[in-house]
Amino acid sequence: MTTRTATLLPRPSLRFLPVWRRNLRVWRKILIPSVLGNFGEPLLYLLAFGYGFGRLVGQVGELPYMVFLASGIVCSSAMFTASFEALYSAYTRMEEQKTWHAMLGAPLDIDDVVLGEVAWAATKAMMSAVAILLIATGLGLVADWRALLVLPVVGLAAFSFAACAMIVTALSRSYDFFMYYFTLGITPMLLMSGVFFPLDQLPPLVSLLAHLLPLAHTVEIVRPLMTGGEVTGLALHLGVILAYGVVGYAVASALLRRRLLR
Repeated sequence: MTTRTATLLPRPSLRFLPVWRRNLRVWRKILIPSVLGNFGEPLLYLLAFGYGFGRLVGQVGELPYMVFLASGIVCSSAMFTASFEALYSAYTRMEEQKTWHAMLGAPLDIDDVVLGEVAWAATKAMMSAVAILLIATGLGLVADWRALLVLPVVGLAAFSFAACAMIVTALSRSYDFFMYYFTLGITPMLLMSGVFFPLDQLPPLVSLLAHLLPLAHTVEIVRPLMTGGEVTGLALHLGVILAYGVVGYAVASALLRRRLLR
């Protein structure tokens, strides 16, 4: 095991791939219930909110509410899946099962383990996004082939959500601590990032705060790609999402290096 406590900057390598593969192999043992969950939960959201609120709302701009909602569910599902995996599952492997300690006995560094965990969380989020896209396509809620471009965007966003969640994992001393993150971070971001209603319906200050968060920028890209609209401000949106991922990964690696290698 090597230590690089002299620097706060992570130095990841392709050695993160065995960590990613290990998590994939474990996940394959629960493949069927996991896949059913990926399809069942988003379908429930779409039907319950889409048809329920859709009857009351009608249209949002020129879009039927069901179409408007589908793109938001793609983004929010990626956020929840990536965050949950980087919180509860990663913490279990780190603290309860001591899997990370065993990994660090191999020629792996903390940066490789963290990157492998974040990449795996992003992969699981991509599975959820694919499931929702398939459901949305089957329900006629996708405009054209450009919806395929949603996948790399969601993958980048999922990496950022997972990296930020990994910071919380690095600081947490128990599972209970995660509720603060969901209550004070994830839930407000879900409600004020344009998933269920347009951002221009919010007060200007709230809308400004929403655009400081990665979910709003993800929705701004994904929604026009799924509905046939024009994507504007692409560089800004991708820049914000990428910044959260890079900074989140760097901070999480530094914190976990201090926690595990002290």
